[in-house]
Amino acid sequence: MDQALAAKVIAGIAAIKKIPIESITADSTFEQLAMDSLDAMNLLFVLEEELGVSIPDEAAYSIRDVRSAVAQVERMLAEKSAAAAANVAGSGSDA
Repeated sequence: MDQALAAKVIAGIAAIKKIPIESITADSTFEQLAMDSLDAMNLLFVLEEELGVSIPDEAAYSIRDVRSAVAQVERMLAEKSAAAAANVAGSGSDA
């Protein structure tokens, strides 16, 4: 798990719930943090905007804790990076 990304997710939760960052760990569930579905959607919107990714609805529904939120954003960042690399590789071949 990317620690910098985990820190962003944790900071986002702390800001939304107005709780100390220290009270949140990678193993915290949204239930333990009293995060309802609106809080979870707000977190995803913040992460999408901050990181420039789009989390599909079907993926968002499976996010129930900090660890799964980080994992899902990591997947979206990897897909974005792979797509960008493919675009760069494809655009240089017409000389």
